[in-house]
Amino acid sequence: MGRPLCEANDAHAIAASKQYCKQTGVNPDEPPIFNRRYSPAELAGKRAQYGEYIEVIHFFIHKFLSSISGSPIMIAISDDQGYILEFTGDPAIIHMIRRIGIEEGIQFNNDAGTNSIDLCLTHQRPFQLVGQDHYHKMLHRMACYTAGFHSDNGMILGTISLMMDIDFAHPHLLALLCTIADSVERELLLRRQNTQLQILNQFLLNTNFYGVIVTNGTGTILEINERCRSMLQLSNQDTYEGTSVFNINLISCYFQRAIKRHEECIGVELCMTLKDGERHYMLDVLPVYDSGSVVRVVGSIRDITEMKKTEELLNNTEKLVFAGQIAVGIAHEIRNPLTTVKGMLQLSGKDNRLRHYDLIMSELERMNLIVGEFLVLGKQQAVRFRQECCYQILREVLHLFEIQAALNSITIECTVHEDHMIYCDRNQIKQVFMNILRNAVEALPYGGHVRISLDREDVFQRIRFTDDGMGMSAEMLQRVGEPFQTTKVEGNGLGIMIVKKIIEAHKGRVAINSEMDKGTQVDIDLPIARV
Repeated sequence: MGRPLCEANDAHAIAASKQYCKQTGVNPDEPPIFNRRYSPAELAGKRAQYGEYIEVIHFFIHKFLSSISGSPIMIAISDDQGYILEFTGDPAIIHMIRRIGIEEGIQFNNDAGTNSIDLCLTHQRPFQLVGQDHYHKMLHRMACYTAGFHSDNGMILGTISLMMDIDFAHPHLLALLCTIADSVERELLLRRQNTQLQILNQFLLNTNFYGVIVTNGTGTILEINERCRSMLQLSNQDTYEGTSVFNINLISCYFQRAIKRHEECIGVELCMTLKDGERHYMLDVLPVYDSGSVVRVVGSIRDITEMKKTEELLNNTEKLVFAGQIAVGIAHEIRNPLTTVKGMLQLSGKDNRLRHYDLIMSELERMNLIVGEFLVLGKQQAVRFRQECCYQILREVLHLFEIQAALNSITIECTVHEDHMIYCDRNQIKQVFMNILRNAVEALPYGGHVRISLDREDVFQRIRFTDDGMGMSAEMLQRVGEPFQTTKVEGNGLGIMIVKKIIEAHKGRVAINSEMDKGTQVDIDLPIARV
């Protein structure tokens, strides 16, 4: 039977290398000649670049050497071009190879004779040369084994080589060297992952936006950042690491649920009364498992006070409009019969000697004044039209929604193709943008995207709002903008009605398109101001 395919391929590669040496005039009776080498500065730079690799290789090589103490073995580490970076192992072998010109900085390539480092890098697989496999006769008493260590994408980053006297050669040494190389790769990968986790951990702990607290499986605090201390009003003078999270009353019950009942607590709203007023927070508490047991509990706290204030402002605005509409309706209904009664009394006149005529007329007049006050409540506020930059107004509104969007995992993207001056009342246009953005955010309870674009449409500045939220049916779309018609449980349907009224007063246009489970698109067209 023939030799295994791998050995046959290796033999062919070795034969081809020796043939090349003969053709190029390499003398097998003389020591190898190394035409390329790093300068001292280049070698120092490469060693620094490969510092972590060399450190990890040393760790596994020393464990290997300690397990076979008494065996004279030298180990060489090279980069991905075959340049020797470091020797370690048996001093006698290192001294011997230095005498024939093999030292740190030289390059093992095909000009240096048949060698395992060049063959490993050329053929991208482990190689061994034993005895007369070497081209140079002075190496016929040596056995050399080389395996590469790889990057995540499979490319060879460098090599690890074993060199020893042929009497100590063993067919299993190449397999053992491959195992060492694999261990090096796994350790390097683990280090990179740990570094990434550490960077992420530090980012989360050092952020000024989130408060972060991490406990072990029994509730002992392992880490807590300054932002969390500040929000929970914990003293910066005290050390909380190593204490129980159950001592922090505001959040203790949620950590107990995570640890004892393995429950996640997502989006819990908390409220604290401080000297400067109430602060509102949103808390997430997540247990981390290993083999079915809770080993860590991670809590994150976000300050949503400004979001609450914004929501309250928007709600109050809608309530005021709603109250105004009701007031106008009631006032009109009362004023009509009131006018009739007053007119009939005046026709009767004082001459008919109607009892208490003056008192009745006085009271009717007072009622008329009260009704007038109701009508004032329903009137629009005085508007001030000026030339304004459309994007600047939009940017101010987007700034208000930044925190709310981030807290709800919503990405808001704004693209400006053309930005023009518009003739408008700044506050009213801000109200329009706020109402539309609020609807878009509320249509994305589980996160998503809101895209805004500014462009020109004929003589109009077009502002397009697109979300990938729940959308509306055709029936809902037909009735959108009508008072008290809404898809929101707590809505009153006045938001879009206000938008349409404001845009109509600005001689603009509103177009709404929506599809269930795909999202909604709102186009606002405002006339471009004449320069």
